[in-house]
Amino acid sequence: MWDNNAFVSHQTIVVLDFGSQYTQLIARRLRELSVYSEIIPFNTPIGQLREKSPAGIILSGGPKSVSDAGAPKCAPQLFELGTPVLGICYGMQLMTDMLGGEVRRSGQREFGHAHVRVTGNGTPPKLFMHVPPELRVWASHGDDVSAVPPGFAVAATSATAPIAAMEAPERQLYALLFHPEVAHTDYGLEILRNFAYGVCGCAGDWTIASFIEEATERITRQVGNGKVVCGLSGGVDSTVAAMLIHRAIGDRLTCIFVDNGLLRSDEASQINKRFSEKLRLPLDFVDASAIFLERLAGVTDPETKRKIIGAAFIDVFERRAKELGGFEFLAQGTLYPDVIESASVGGPAVVIKSHHNVGGLPDLMHFTLVEPLRDLFKDEVRRVGRDLGLDTEFVVRQPFPGPGLAVRLIGEITKERLDLLRLADKIVAEEIRKAGWYERLWQSFAVLLPVQSVGVMGDARTYEYTVAIRAVESLDGMTADWARLPHELLATISSRIVNEVRGINRVVYDISSKPPSTIEWE
Repeated sequence: MWDNNAFVSHQTIVVLDFGSQYTQLIARRLRELSVYSEIIPFNTPIGQLREKSPAGIILSGGPKSVSDAGAPKCAPQLFELGTPVLGICYGMQLMTDMLGGEVRRSGQREFGHAHVRVTGNGTPPKLFMHVPPELRVWASHGDDVSAVPPGFAVAATSATAPIAAMEAPERQLYALLFHPEVAHTDYGLEILRNFAYGVCGCAGDWTIASFIEEATERITRQVGNGKVVCGLSGGVDSTVAAMLIHRAIGDRLTCIFVDNGLLRSDEASQINKRFSEKLRLPLDFVDASAIFLERLAGVTDPETKRKIIGAAFIDVFERRAKELGGFEFLAQGTLYPDVIESASVGGPAVVIKSHHNVGGLPDLMHFTLVEPLRDLFKDEVRRVGRDLGLDTEFVVRQPFPGPGLAVRLIGEITKERLDLLRLADKIVAEEIRKAGWYERLWQSFAVLLPVQSVGVMGDARTYEYTVAIRAVESLDGMTADWARLPHELLATISSRIVNEVRGINRVVYDISSKPPSTIEWE
């Protein structure tokens, strides 16, 4: 599979995963600071931790309470290594509990925005250097620290949590009850910078340029003299993955593009032309739309859809790869968010939904996976793409899910309903681009609902489908806020869809954020 041995020369901050949906985001923020970060299970033996010689250790948040039976705990010796440790949310509560402090159920839970005040006698605590004395943060906890462990001092407070941060600088132990890694926390990146640079002494030696060189080396080492088949979707992820692999092994890469019948309007022909003519990647085009639609007939459960699509992809790849001649490896553009929403790497994160690249495939496939982007978030992949010389049209392309329109068509998938959705989605894309919003949004698309309602057109009664418009803003896909699109733009989109797409008579706008919702509806 995929290892991180190529990164041993970099200063590394290790993140112990206790199950938070933000665990990968901690590593993402550290890499944004040019500090390499590796995520490992919370119960990693102390000997393995010592072998890694980390510059620092971060204990992630998690869904459990330290008082729960079977609550995850790290090795007690971790706090005696002399390595700087930062506990975040559950990590702070665990540090408190294991070192002799007191944790209690919150009188008033904090979920969402909170305001904290930094304490200190004229000198800010180390984590809060160059940070205002009062700041808005993102909290997500049902337990409070009621008493710090011996040797600790309170570093910040909030209205509902009297101990919002604590520190014991002599022991290099620090903790926060809020999440500095999420974009909703003001100065969160500065707080992590203070830990990485001010406490851990990191120099910042991990860059996108170094990632490209090391990823190329890893691919070369993993593949050896083998041949790789890459599942090319036409999106940023698989494009950048293919370019990296092509850089490493040249003509021993073959890209297979599968038309699964779940693509957007005219997308298959555009991708075929774009990749063969512009990027000149070795491309093999397979029209498997009939296979996918046949297998999806009558299926309405979203997880079942994803599993069927994943299995069909593997069937098509295996069959075509055998026809083309002896591939040992399958390349995918799997990213961090794909992995964390299926199951955290090495950790106990709650499964939200399986991703097409990680859910339902391992038991079916007969390839060894090559996933050069598995450690990256979307904006990092775009930076890699720019450094590899990809055109802007590839780099800024909005994410499109691997299962395609199957997860944007709620309920049963039929050719007729897919055609309705394609037309509606095409209108959304045209108007979003025309209004200059495309590159400002993380994603924007239409969702066809299994809901019909009464309408009136030309004095005649209609009973047709409803379309939901989804547009979100995000930095990394881990959290997202619904976009405040101009009313005039929404009105234009609605009017065009209702007038131009026969079978749809109602348009609604999704104003849900992530969390609690996901970006895609399924």
